[in-house]
Amino acid sequence: MTAPLKAIDGSAELTTLTTDLGRQARAAARILALAPPEQKNRALEAMERAIRAHADKILAANAEDVADAKAAGTTSAFLDRLTLTPARVEAMAESITVVRGIADPVGTVTESWQRPNGMTIERVRVPLGVVAVIFESRPNVAADAGVLCLKSGNAVILRGGSESFRSCRAIHDCLVQGLREAGLPDAAISLVPTRDRAAVGLLLAGLDGAVDVIVPRGGKSLVARVESEARVPVFAHLEGVNHVYVDRSADPAMAKSIVLNAKMRRTGVCGAAETLLIDRAGAATHLAPLVTMLIDSGCEVRGDQAVQQVDPRVKPASDEDWDTEYLDAVIAAKLVDGVDAAIAHIHDHGSHHTDAIVAEDAQAAAKFLGEVDSAIVLHNASTQFADGGEFGFGAEIGIATGKFHARGPVGAEQLTTFKYRIHGSGQTRP
Repeated sequence: MTAPLKAIDGSAELTTLTTDLGRQARAAARILALAPPEQKNRALEAMERAIRAHADKILAANAEDVADAKAAGTTSAFLDRLTLTPARVEAMAESITVVRGIADPVGTVTESWQRPNGMTIERVRVPLGVVAVIFESRPNVAADAGVLCLKSGNAVILRGGSESFRSCRAIHDCLVQGLREAGLPDAAISLVPTRDRAAVGLLLAGLDGAVDVIVPRGGKSLVARVESEARVPVFAHLEGVNHVYVDRSADPAMAKSIVLNAKMRRTGVCGAAETLLIDRAGAATHLAPLVTMLIDSGCEVRGDQAVQQVDPRVKPASDEDWDTEYLDAVIAAKLVDGVDAAIAHIHDHGSHHTDAIVAEDAQAAAKFLGEVDSAIVLHNASTQFADGGEFGFGAEIGIATGKFHARGPVGAEQLTTFKYRIHGSGQTRP
């Protein structure tokens, strides 16, 4: 099922290969921009069937990637992000079902008004063009990015990490099968067919103008490189230094449930909580139960002096801990003097990704939601809901933490821009 890799001999051939990918993607983007919703949905339905039909091949390819990663001594958190299971493959297929069912954003008129001279002006959604997605470890990103770009009328060039190379190829084969069944060009969803890291630099340069936007999905070093070197716009996805603030008014049982889920459901995802802030006025009822629960659940707690006094197993927190995305079973914890101090700490140490408050006090909750400047803020809910699927988008290709164009989960609608259509009846400008 998987086509043989093209041999790459030197930078000249790699440049030719990636330039061709860009040229073909640009041509495919013109076709996709005009493809009717029904044709795109046929492709999505066929992709869903293909992923289920070839689940064994995807899992076998992934097993080889995981074996190599284990041999290389990678962390448990990294392995969790890399590993596919039957349930995770099924979740990929289910996400395609959801994406297929959402309204097609292309062609939607978001605003319309008439000028005094009789002209009608419409603002209408259109695709971005060609999206390059550069990602690490998570092979499911190949499926999420592919189907969301297709739904929004964009061509996409996928560049997965070398550690997930086989897994991404197996998933990509299923996506191409869906494109072919619907009569759409293979180049609508391209996969860079080499592990050569130099390919990333060529994508960041824009492939001679073929790439319209780049979406990085990976660790801090990858995102930093993309933002530093990219010659085209970037949907910034910074690290998830996410906080849960437990207010004095929080229901104790709810606080325990939310904190445990936010930290330990999956420690290696960007929505995992990395810092626990507890209202000093509620320490008598909240502090010890939360700290004990986390440690007993296998989470290392690094705390300030007050937190250390609660349990001898708590390790001292360093200054660096308040700015760290662990992506592991580790959390930093401290007492703060109410919601204002919690907001100030998040302002100083957060990454504008996802932050939550647990509180029964509606005024405290409103203050937190209004003043915390993050892409996602939650009241009485786990930070692990920072996911496009949980927002009803079907999937996402990242959580944008910047403030331009898109913010929060980037789904199909966020992968469009707009243009103005003006309808006149012979008007000329005096």
